[in-house]
Amino acid sequence: MIDPSDFVNSPLRHRLRLDTLVRLRWLAVGGQTAALLVVHIGLGYPMPIVPAFFLVALSAWVNIVLKVRSPASRRITERAATLQLSYDILQMSGLLFLTGGLGNPFAFLLMAPVMVSATALSARNTFTLGALATACATLVAVLHLPLPWPDGTEFRLPPVYSVGVWIALVSTLAFMAVYAFRVSEEARQLADALAATELVLAKEQHLSALDGLATAAAHELGTPLATIFVASKELATEFEPDDPRAEDVVLIRAQAERCRDILRQLTSLSSDEDRTFQRMPITQLMEEVADPHRGFGVEISISASGTGAEPVGSRNAAIRYGLGNLVENAVDFAQSRVEITSVWDEKAVSMTIRDDGPGFALDVLSKIGDPYVTMRGTKSGNTEAGGLGLGFFIAKTLLERTGAKLFIENRPPPEHGAVIRVNWPRAAIEHASKVDGQEISLHKT
Repeated sequence: MIDPSDFVNSPLRHRLRLDTLVRLRWLAVGGQTAALLVVHIGLGYPMPIVPAFFLVALSAWVNIVLKVRSPASRRITERAATLQLSYDILQMSGLLFLTGGLGNPFAFLLMAPVMVSATALSARNTFTLGALATACATLVAVLHLPLPWPDGTEFRLPPVYSVGVWIALVSTLAFMAVYAFRVSEEARQLADALAATELVLAKEQHLSALDGLATAAAHELGTPLATIFVASKELATEFEPDDPRAEDVVLIRAQAERCRDILRQLTSLSSDEDRTFQRMPITQLMEEVADPHRGFGVEISISASGTGAEPVGSRNAAIRYGLGNLVENAVDFAQSRVEITSVWDEKAVSMTIRDDGPGFALDVLSKIGDPYVTMRGTKSGNTEAGGLGLGFFIAKTLLERTGAKLFIENRPPPEHGAVIRVNWPRAAIEHASKVDGQEISLHKT
């Protein structure tokens, strides 16, 4: 089984490329340089231009050092990224100190490094950078040089207005950081879940492909085994019955014959004429997905009915894994019984999985199918984490890829338990091209 923590806790999950931070810093350097030149030379406003350009040049020097010492494709650790973004906040705070503090209309650029962290780094580092930006905003709101203004006059904001700007800056910083982090985290979870889905399907297809490899091996080994068998048969006539070597020749011949029997079985196992293996009726599919979950103290009953001939489909890894995951989830939470029923007609095939457990928690019933939704009632009636997380998302995704639609609900009172119904168009089940070996890329959907 795929463990979601392998993706969620991946060391590369929150790593930024160094080149990304360097490019953003070059953009900041260009914008700061242009702003200083326009204000000081274009408008003629007096300002401490030398210290201001020193801070801009310092950022350029940092970028040059990073580019020389590290390749552009390198992914840096969260700690290194946090340190670089902390420097950007301090550098911007220094420019604001020299150019009027929060009275400078560019003061809201203090949020930029925190936004970058919210979209790429962990919550802890984003909170750290947000606290640093808030502290710097508080400091430059109180301590700063006058805002550059024409004719040497000094422009000062009223204290109440300065406090209002500070509150607006901090509030916007908090809101935007939380919003950006939640959106980015959901996107990361979805990407991780899709990657896990592809890995599961690839594993299922790999296991099914072993049958084809066995057939190829049988054909390749057939010729040398036939040679060994013929040679041993001829050697048997070369020795007297009491010759001890005759017994060895008979043993070689017997083992060669045994190998030929095994290879014949492997060849027939995946033969195109063996319709039992290549294709399966819906009842056989139900037995196959239910059988691994028997013997765990929960009765699994299977029933099937419909109008017309029973649907017969190809052995599809996505369908088998998806249904197996749903049955496993039902067995995990059932008290004593799980029912798997199938109904079909000339146009559609429906399979329903019912259990007598506590059912789905009402507050997450509408969210089921999203990655990492992990709340469901336990057998005692409480709620606990587990059973409906990444595995359920993978099952839903795989089944929908085969043309299925899933309907999830709780059983009506006074009954209790969950009901999952999977509906296919009959043509989707019986389509011969939907076999295990189909090449699938979930990122193309």
